[in-house]
Amino acid sequence: MSKSVVLVTSMQLSEPAQQILRDAGLEIAFVPEPTTEDSSIAALAGAKPAAVLMRGNPPFTRRVIESAPQLRIIAKHGAGVDSVDVQAAAERRVAVMTAGAANADAVAELALALMLALARELPRLDRGVKSGAWERPHFQGREFRGRTVGIVGYGQIGRRVARLAAAFGANVVVHSRSAIADAGGAEVEPDFEALLGRADILSLHCPLIPATRGMLGAAQLQAMPPGALLVNTARGALVDEAALADALRSGHLAGAGLDTFAAEPPDPKHPLFALDNVICTPHVAGATKGSLLRVGTIAATNIVRHLRGEAPDPDNLVR
Repeated sequence: MSKSVVLVTSMQLSEPAQQILRDAGLEIAFVPEPTTEDSSIAALAGAKPAAVLMRGNPPFTRRVIESAPQLRIIAKHGAGVDSVDVQAAAERRVAVMTAGAANADAVAELALALMLALARELPRLDRGVKSGAWERPHFQGREFRGRTVGIVGYGQIGRRVARLAAAFGANVVVHSRSAIADAGGAEVEPDFEALLGRADILSLHCPLIPATRGMLGAAQLQAMPPGALLVNTARGALVDEAALADALRSGHLAGAGLDTFAAEPPDPKHPLFALDNVICTPHVAGATKGSLLRVGTIAATNIVRHLRGEAPDPDNLVR
């Protein structure tokens, strides 16, 4: 394999992942995550990479991809490739690959943690105790066991969330835009609107595509049962955030756990941040030491195999 450059859209990559690339004779160029088409184009022009190891979600639009005729593969350090124009990549014969299920367990664990924290009102109780309140004489919480957890999207992460929620005693109902060959014991609800009306807790695990952008608007949020909870560890733009804030302020929804936002990082004055019934984390569901190591090495291996002309792992190939 001729000497080629791998552009990493971050200033960090695990040392084992870097070693895989170097052992294959590849050079590594690090850049801060591009945030615009122009900064993405500038990064590609400077490095002239044969491969991009994409951390974060920089915009790899048609214009960006067409600016780099030497580019052969975009390997995502994770699973979501909604910031990549996959059709434009296909037309330019640029492979798009993900790290498969490398961080699926980590994301599923955080999704369940958010469900449990919201169900047991942990953030509010924590703040109360620290401010001198002691609600024990009159507090009555709600159990997680026996509640209906609706899961939207039944890929690697959704399946793991379903197993965890079921293990904690929830009634799990799943919905997917694609056919579900094996629900693993969970109930399948093919009607999205029907699922909304049943879910005490709704957890989102679907990709962001034109058909799912804004899939939870004001009408859909109002269709959920009063006192329901929403957890989103997928993509922020799946939800109309203004409508969500309204549903939470009105009390129709009891709480939300959000790891992702439509714009990242979000504005510190985001209206959701003023609400006591919202738990927010900075898009770190998949960021554990173990998962970051696995994701990095898989992304690096995807690049090496592709540049060598070897057959890809079909579970990692987007197209």
